[in-house]
Amino acid sequence: MNTFCLITTTYPDEQSAKTIIHLLLEQKLAACVQMMPVQSFYRWEGKLCESNEQLLLIKTRSSLFKTIEALILKHHPYTTPQLIQIPIEQGFEAYLNWIADETALR
Repeated sequence: MNTFCLITTTYPDEQSAKTIIHLLLEQKLAACVQMMPVQSFYRWEGKLCESNEQLLLIKTRSSLFKTIEALILKHHPYTTPQLIQIPIEQGFEAYLNWIADETALR
């Protein structure tokens, strides 16, 4: 298993995204979270949909995924939010060490 990962999720607006960002950082579940506006196109309940969302890129330890998942599901306005874990295969060693230093060991 990889030590570090990138978790992606989307939120419908900046305010709800910032709420989870602050929770993740305050609880040392993420070292860094980047937020950017995206336009999503998808099928939902048989309909074609289009919406403006905020994409979050969460840098953390792989071992924290389930804890982060539970926190996001508890506070997310969507019933089925995007929640994807992407392993970090390689990275700048100093940056990965920083992620380790800034995230809680559980």
